[in-house]
Amino acid sequence: MRAAVVQINSGTDRSRNVEVAGRLVEAAASDGAQLVVLPEKWSLLGDGRALSEGAEGLDGEAIGAARGWARDLGVTVLAGSFTEASPEGLPRNTSVLISPDGEIVAEYSKIHMFDVEAGGVEYRESDHERAGDRLATGRAGDMEIGLTVCYDLRFPELFRALLDRGAEVFTVPSAFTSATGRDHWEPLIKARAIENQAFVLAANQVGTAAPKYDSWGHSMIVDPWGEILAQVASGEGFACAELDLAHQAEIRQKLPAVQHRRPELFTEGASHGS
Repeated sequence: MRAAVVQINSGTDRSRNVEVAGRLVEAAASDGAQLVVLPEKWSLLGDGRALSEGAEGLDGEAIGAARGWARDLGVTVLAGSFTEASPEGLPRNTSVLISPDGEIVAEYSKIHMFDVEAGGVEYRESDHERAGDRLATGRAGDMEIGLTVCYDLRFPELFRALLDRGAEVFTVPSAFTSATGRDHWEPLIKARAIENQAFVLAANQVGTAAPKYDSWGHSMIVDPWGEILAQVASGEGFACAELDLAHQAEIRQKLPAVQHRRPELFTEGASHGS
C-alpha cells in the first residue's frame, strides 16, 4: 500500500484549512496514495476558547469533507484529529479513520492530555478537552491501523497495546511543538517503529498559529527498521511512501523481538524471585 502524510499550517480559519487539506489529499491521491493521514486539529487550530466554540460532531464540516474526499478519490483517509463536540461536557480530540466508500471505520479520542510547559508556553489541554478512555484500531486495505494522537507518542505502553490488537501501522496526527520537536520528534517516532517493528505515519502541523502555537513540521513515514521512507521537511505539503508488508514480515522473522516478548512477567500479580 502507498501511504501519504499531509502537513498543514492550520489556524482558526476553518474554510481555509479545509480547502488546503482537500487540495493536499487530492494531490497525494494523484501521486498514488491509497491511505492519506492528516495532522492533529487540521480543520481548526487555536486556543481553548476557539476550539470549544468551533467543536462539531461527526456530521459536521470537517468529517463531512474528509468523508467526501475518501469517497470521491477512492482512498482511505485518516482525518487527523478534530475537536468533537460532546453532550457530556468538554469536547474530545478525536481521530477518525474513513474507508474509500466514505464510511467511518474507527474513532479514537486522545487519551493523554498535553498539560506541560514547553518553550516558555504553558499548555493545559485538560482545561478545554476531555481525555478519551478507549483504544482503537481499524482496517485500511490489508493493514491493521493503530490510532494515536500527538502526545500519545511519548507513551510506549499505548503502542504495545495496539500491537497486541494486531496493529501493523501506527498513525500519529500531531501538532508537535517546535520546542520539543527539534529534540524529541524523530527519535520518538523511530523508537515506536523499531520497538514494535511497525510502520509509523506521523503527520504534523507546521509553523505558527494564534495565540502562541509553533509546530515543528517534519512529517514523516518510518518503516519497521526505523528508516525514514519519506518526509516533509518544511512548509505545507505531503510525502508518500510504499508500506511493504512483506518487508515488515521479513524483519519480524529475522529479528523476532516482538515474538520474544514476555508480557506475563510485567503484569500485576506476576511472581517475583527472591
